[in-house]
Amino acid sequence: MTTIDAPFLSIVIPAYNEERRLPSTLATIMAFLAHEPYTAEVIVVDDGSDDRTAEIAATTPGVTVLRCEHRGKGFAVRAGALTARGSIILLCDADLAVPIEEWSRLRAAIEAGYPIAIGSREGLGASREGEPWYRHVMGRVFNWIIQMLALRGINDTQCGFKALRRDVACDLFKRMRIYGDDAPVVRGPAVTAYDVELLFLARRRGYSIAEIPVIWRYGAETKVNPLRDSWRNLRDVLRVRLNDLCGRYDTTSAPVEEVAP
Repeated sequence: MTTIDAPFLSIVIPAYNEERRLPSTLATIMAFLAHEPYTAEVIVVDDGSDDRTAEIAATTPGVTVLRCEHRGKGFAVRAGALTARGSIILLCDADLAVPIEEWSRLRAAIEAGYPIAIGSREGLGASREGEPWYRHVMGRVFNWIIQMLALRGINDTQCGFKALRRDVACDLFKRMRIYGDDAPVVRGPAVTAYDVELLFLARRRGYSIAEIPVIWRYGAETKVNPLRDSWRNLRDVLRVRLNDLCGRYDTTSAPVEEVAP
């Protein structure tokens, strides 16, 4: 339940050593929100940064900072989502690879009845700008693996632009196992496939997922390490499947109405 003075929208931004990109991202988001008719909060989750990320966020008017130990993006996103008070929670990356204006597409899906709307870099209307060809190939191979092992029918689980109703977000993030309360402290950038566990749980709980084509811009300062992160992401997908086979996820369907895709 949200309180009477809770905002309509919560924007959750996980950030690890983002002192260079965060100022521009926050300025863009705050300027966008200034022209919107609804109330909103912006939460920057500092994932144990050792630069000025937390300081920059804390000195930006209208921004709340949540400091966490460095346990990776999945843990940071979960912490922010469970702290958020908005009726709708929007997850976005610190580099704002998907322009904040694309939120309106996800909002339309949520207001049409979908409990979850995810940005997709695939499909008619989507655009991938400046992405090296090898990164695109890697992403398509990984998505094929995800579809074979965990999530058939979703073309892009890894886009960092997702919106959820608050009640749905609380239900799902509290059930996560891989990046839950006992997630270990890590070293260096930790790009994860937490999205797979989140969406896998959503399917298990009976929530409809709208996949919305968006504009996405490749960032030259990306923290993704092709070899290290490919292995970590594959491991996460395998752990989701193992958790499911071992009965570690509650498979009770959620009482939500299905929406035609």
